[in-house]
Amino acid sequence: MPKALVLLSGLVVLSCEPEVDRLGEQFFPKTDVEEAHYDIVGYNINNKDTLRADNLELGNLMLGAFREQVFGTQKAAFVSQVRLENYAPDFGENPVVDSAVLVLKPLYDVHKPDEYEDGDYVFPDGDVAAKKKVISYPVHKYGKETLPNGEFTINVQEVTDYLGMVSSPKFSNKVVGLNSTLIGTKKFKGTVNEVNITKDEDNSTLYSHDASLRIPLDKAFIQSKIIGKEGTSVLADAASFIRHFRGVRVSVEENDGYLMSLDYSAMHIMVYYKNDKTENGTTTRVRQNFKMSLGAGNVRFGQYEYDRAGSAVATAMSNINTVSGDKQLYLQGMGGPSVGLRVPASAISDLKQKFQNDKVGIMGAKIRLYLDDSWENDYELPTRFVFYQKDKNDFIPDMKVFSSIEGFSIFAFQNKTPKYYDIVVTETLKRIVEKEAKNQDFILEIGNWRVNTQTGRLYGFQYDTRAYTPHRMVFTGTQPGNDKKVQLIVTYAKN
Repeated sequence: MPKALVLLSGLVVLSCEPEVDRLGEQFFPKTDVEEAHYDIVGYNINNKDTLRADNLELGNLMLGAFREQVFGTQKAAFVSQVRLENYAPDFGENPVVDSAVLVLKPLYDVHKPDEYEDGDYVFPDGDVAAKKKVISYPVHKYGKETLPNGEFTINVQEVTDYLGMVSSPKFSNKVVGLNSTLIGTKKFKGTVNEVNITKDEDNSTLYSHDASLRIPLDKAFIQSKIIGKEGTSVLADAASFIRHFRGVRVSVEENDGYLMSLDYSAMHIMVYYKNDKTENGTTTRVRQNFKMSLGAGNVRFGQYEYDRAGSAVATAMSNINTVSGDKQLYLQGMGGPSVGLRVPASAISDLKQKFQNDKVGIMGAKIRLYLDDSWENDYELPTRFVFYQKDKNDFIPDMKVFSSIEGFSIFAFQNKTPKYYDIVVTETLKRIVEKEAKNQDFILEIGNWRVNTQTGRLYGFQYDTRAYTPHRMVFTGTQPGNDKKVQLIVTYAKN
């Protein structure tokens, strides 16, 4: 049963279900409840394929490449500083790197594990009889499930530019200097592995790691850049270290496939090495390791590249009509286009006349947007958006008034033919019609407002997911005579 809130002063009715504007009809005779449809001017907004994509804006990092005909090619890479876990380290006597890996944590589907067990495994360090268990999980993908050549080539490069302060804004088109020699590379087939190796003799753990993407790094580079600098000023403190080892860039070579999200808080470089240990005149080589963090405290930002040549969106961005509207409306996250929606002055005038002369009360109002016929595919669709009024740095009144209602959303999606979204603007429209608030254009963008997972409340107007939401879609825009045109639907009753 829908949750509803009725405020008797003015009769405001709220629902968490799609038909929000129909609730409240039980308080009026059927003949007194009416519905009016008004055309809306919908137009595209060209964001020049860039947006701020740094520590402040990124909840996750994006990596990959994806190409389709409507929006063209999109590639996502990222740049991050690196920090030692402990400064002025002592690596012991005669330290030599065995291996090093960059550990990334893509988001993956925990419900689709694939297990493999080798009961005759021999652990290479000491040729120990062991058992190896590997559990693989597919990463969450936006784009193509199957890569054209079956795998991504993920590359790691050393950054040669100082990346500055965490608080300094960084945009997604920012370019940094790079060492042309790769310090790491890996062929990635779309799964992450959880590994556990136990000794046959006593079932003790010889080696383990949780589900992650591990990219081998050049051990000679780590030996020279880190181990070989023991005792020098460059390893003495964080300020010196981030000017010595300035960071890494992670990218893919391919131009088509999918985009995946990474949890930056868990990213790190793990270095495995051996040093000498002498006891009773006998020297042995002992396994050691240390970690370098790419997580909290480090400068990081996304780098997004676009090739729009020959795409439908390229044509649309060169022919934007903000006066009478565009026939198709293009939305894409991560710096792609957004949409403006204007309720015409004639519609507001008509509603004001009804309010003043016919004494109607607005019960519900929503903007309806239909998915365009040009966007028929199996790509994931969003359920929420970033939606606000132009030139207002605040949530729309509907979000502020009803934010305390558990589960409430101003967005509703009908996932059946014809597919459409409704956006509730009841309180916003009431203030324009009844209280002379300014009628400002609405802005619709791919993404969502960021939520505090502990309290369930929104962080604030300036915190959203636009910089790391890969969705894209096309709506039918302003098309008089088309039943699926963008429109405002108002339900009202006579008092």
